[in-house]
Amino acid sequence: MIKKKINELREKFNFFGIDGYIIPKNDEYFGEYAQNDRLKKISNFSGSAGCAIILKKKNYLFVDGRYTIQAGIEAGKYFKIISYEKIINCKILKNLKLGIDPKIFTSSKIKNCFNKNNEIKNIDQNLVDLVFKKNTPSTKSFYSINKSITGQSHLIKIKRVISHMKKNKSKYLFISAPENVAWLLNIRGYDNPTSPIPNCRLLLDDKKKIFLIAEEKKVKRLIKEKKIFKQQIIEPKNFEYFIKKIKKGKIIIDKNSCSIYYENLIRSKLEIESNEDPIYFFKSLKTPNEINSMIDAHVLDGVALTKFLYWIKNVNKKKISEFDAQNKLEFFRKKNKKYLYPSFNTIAGSGKNGAIVHYRANKKSAKKIDKKDIFLCDSGGQYKYGTTDVTRTICFSKPKQNIKNVFTKVLKGHIAVVSADLKKNFNGKLIDVLARKSLVKDGLNYEHGTGHGVGFFLNVHEGPHAISKFNTIKMREGMILSNEPGYYKKGEFGIRIENLIYVKKDNNQLTFENLTLAPIEKDLINYKMLDDKEKNYLFKYHLTVYSRLSRFLNNKERKWLANFI
Repeated sequence: MIKKKINELREKFNFFGIDGYIIPKNDEYFGEYAQNDRLKKISNFSGSAGCAIILKKKNYLFVDGRYTIQAGIEAGKYFKIISYEKIINCKILKNLKLGIDPKIFTSSKIKNCFNKNNEIKNIDQNLVDLVFKKNTPSTKSFYSINKSITGQSHLIKIKRVISHMKKNKSKYLFISAPENVAWLLNIRGYDNPTSPIPNCRLLLDDKKKIFLIAEEKKVKRLIKEKKIFKQQIIEPKNFEYFIKKIKKGKIIIDKNSCSIYYENLIRSKLEIESNEDPIYFFKSLKTPNEINSMIDAHVLDGVALTKFLYWIKNVNKKKISEFDAQNKLEFFRKKNKKYLYPSFNTIAGSGKNGAIVHYRANKKSAKKIDKKDIFLCDSGGQYKYGTTDVTRTICFSKPKQNIKNVFTKVLKGHIAVVSADLKKNFNGKLIDVLARKSLVKDGLNYEHGTGHGVGFFLNVHEGPHAISKFNTIKMREGMILSNEPGYYKKGEFGIRIENLIYVKKDNNQLTFENLTLAPIEKDLINYKMLDDKEKNYLFKYHLTVYSRLSRFLNNKERKWLANFI
């Protein structure tokens, strides 16, 4: 099937006068989890980040360190797997005419990755869509969420954004990222599989006028709620005509989510002043209302995960697969009426599959869980209202000493992050060093970042803040991040411990506070490697977990959880 479709795509090259075609992971809205996943269709690679280049005789798939093993398994038969770092200026490919769909690439991406050694040709038709049946998009209407949930009305948010625009002497802001429109207008939708994103764009001017670029059938509910007026709706197909009519002036666009197609239309009439949407930063600072909702969501999620952990370790006597395990966890989550759907596809890896950082089990290929192996489960949920993401690594029998030692080193890094002095370690780059310290001391490490930003009832991954080797965004009150150091031994096992944490102000000092409530596998800990502060942290953490969750558990679950204290 894949080989046939690649050949069908290649047959288009002569007609369009190109030597190759570039296929990114994202769709026209640059979301992490696109409904129309063209990269997966053409390569079978299901990871959340990557880029394929199909030439007349060769195919390349660029992925980062999280996906090297996975990409080889899923796409290695037809694509040469290459580190994403090598895509910069694309030195592997030279003197070629490469075709792209200008609606799914930004100019900065093309400039950084492909322009230096090759000629780029914009093709209005997407070639993958010509050889595959296009997904039918959702027709469900967008909906509003109350300001009592978000803590700020959309009018207050608009005022705040306009203040930023005026400081930058810009008349307009083009919001191309749907999640930023969702934040600004306090709206959500059904256009993404794992987040309540409404696929739309928005133009805001310095006089508080907003123009929502979306299909009118999707905004009927917003019109009815008087959140927006009919004359403020611009059908995407009419945007070119609309942009020609507006007054000239300076405009802010976002270099990471404004496509070449939209940038060219905007540039034909307006002067582009800045390349960064300020909403990313505003959105990262959660209000007290949003933090409280996230705390509540994590109680619900903690109950489901704790029940699952008790079940899989103590109740289940069958030999189940990774796929069965993730379905059982979903069963526990669904017991709560506020649970909507997963915030990403669950990662449930036993033994060597745990070493595949973003492994996906399916019914056909799922491995049976061997009680001698350790089991890594990374999952999350979207609740009304809140987004969760948590990883636990567990064992079913007495683990090998070397595995316990590595798990404990990962745990030490996990504790170092949440206990960090944010006055001294004020950004993600500095905190990342703390997370890796115990591992690096023994020549161990992990390829992924230590933590990503998390949205409020939006995307489970969001920026601009993160805990990584490169992120220098200063930690601010209200930011939510994941704390997930790990270690992966190819062909043997994977370890990761992940909680969501938020930045809290206490006595005028910033500290991290846990959101996630679920026990950490005590049978994998070598307590001799922990100092008194780390032991005290674990005691207090599990005491908090017990005090918050115990009333929702049955007697056996409660007794089991009490043993962690």
